Amino acid sequence: MFRSLSVVLALVLSPTPVPSPPANATGAVEDLVLPVEDIVGEVESMDGTESESKVGRQVTVAVTSDVLFALDKWQLTAKARQRLAKVAEKVEAEGAGGVVRIEGHTDDQGTDSYNMTLSQRRAQAVESVMRKLLTAAGVTLEARGHGESRPKVPNVIDGKPVEPNRARNRRVEIVFTAKQ
Repeated sequence: MFRSLSVVLALVLSPTPVPSPPANATGAVEDLVLPVEDIVGEVESMDGTESESKVGRQVTVAVTSDVLFALDKWQLTAKARQRLAKVAEKVEAEGAGGVVRIEGHTDDQGTDSYNMTLSQRRAQAVESVMRKLLTAAGVTLEARGHGESRPKVPNVIDGKPVEPNRARNRRVEIVFTAKQ
């Protein structure tokens, strides 16, 4: 046993010679330039219905559509109004004013045009409520639907639909700039 251990140690600890290029080898050396994506921390509620992320000063609060709307509807529920009131308090307490974007998103079910229309109507419904809740001066609201074009997580993995992922992709995001 000690003999095999000493052989292994000798192999591991001995320097490995660096191969030299052939004498006739020539070629251009190019720099590798690879994109670096930001690492974005996300805090999610215990029940998974709301999340918050921050990149620089931009804060995104995402609320799943299942909390805000009935299936295939864009009229807000009473429970949704309570949730949005809490989000509005956060925007007023932490926001620097300016533009607050309200972005609607869907999963991959249905046609692209249907999802685009549904997400736009949902964003507008949230905007209508937030307009009444955000009383600070200097806040401009913009509502936009993205349909299924910006999924948070894959709707389908290995050719199979993933229902929990689809639920996370059905959401409305409130995006604002935080104070310094």
